[in-house]
Amino acid sequence: MDIKSLQLFVHLAGSLHFSKTAQAMHVSPSTLSRNIQRIEEELSTALFVRDNRSVVLTEAGLLFKHYALQQIEQWLLLKRAINQSKSELEGQINLYCSVTAVYSHLPPILERFRRLHPKVEIKLSTGDSERAIDQVLGDQVDFAITAHPDNLSTRLHFIKLAEIPLSIIAPTTPCAVTQQVNQATIEWQNITFILPEHGAIRRRFDNWYRLLKVGKPQIYASVAGHEALVSMVALGCGVGIAPDVVVENSPVRDRVQNLSTPVPLQSFDLGICCYKTRVNEALISAFIGCIEG
Repeated sequence: MDIKSLQLFVHLAGSLHFSKTAQAMHVSPSTLSRNIQRIEEELSTALFVRDNRSVVLTEAGLLFKHYALQQIEQWLLLKRAINQSKSELEGQINLYCSVTAVYSHLPPILERFRRLHPKVEIKLSTGDSERAIDQVLGDQVDFAITAHPDNLSTRLHFIKLAEIPLSIIAPTTPCAVTQQVNQATIEWQNITFILPEHGAIRRRFDNWYRLLKVGKPQIYASVAGHEALVSMVALGCGVGIAPDVVVENSPVRDRVQNLSTPVPLQSFDLGICCYKTRVNEALISAFIGCIEG
């Protein structure tokens, strides 16, 4: 039996759903069924009881699951040992982060890593930082730079890079919003806001606004990506919340201003996350060493 077949079996033994396993493991349902049937034929016994509504492991299936997990673990240990025995690491590291993080926090890490491991290819994807955790959990990337979520998955290893302050920002260009925020007392209930769609920073805004005790905020737009949010504020569309590091690295930073508020904003921890089960892999461990170094 090949390792791929064992991996398919183990995933199915956990999901007990052929369609979900086929999608997660990037195979067709028919390919998955053939793999399971082939294993059952080699063992001369049924591993699953399946009908139109459910899939259940048999007693033989439970025994085989234990065996399959052992074989997969031994295979991974062998690959790890072989990779670690090489004089130079080779392979690919996949990273995901926001455009701002590419400028603000990633360069020194990549500089150290490239100097120590020049044969490792770096593949970098950028996008909304609120999608970073899902990129890791979905096995799309090895590492992602993200704000520490309020409820971090127990499957993830998080390495703190910095504590990031947040600010309420407004435009400086002549417009109705600028006139509102330049009053001696800002009437927050009349201000229109541009906010992140979701995530840790959006929740911090919600907590901050609740403490103002001025009702519900007027939301002009919900935006994916803090860089886009800062640009919309600079255009005079409204007032927003953004990490200071995003504002400092924005090409429109001279067109926005930080507002003083009666209620302080809670900062957040920025860091890099990956799967806990992978921290001892040669490439993953080497990259973590360059983060912590």
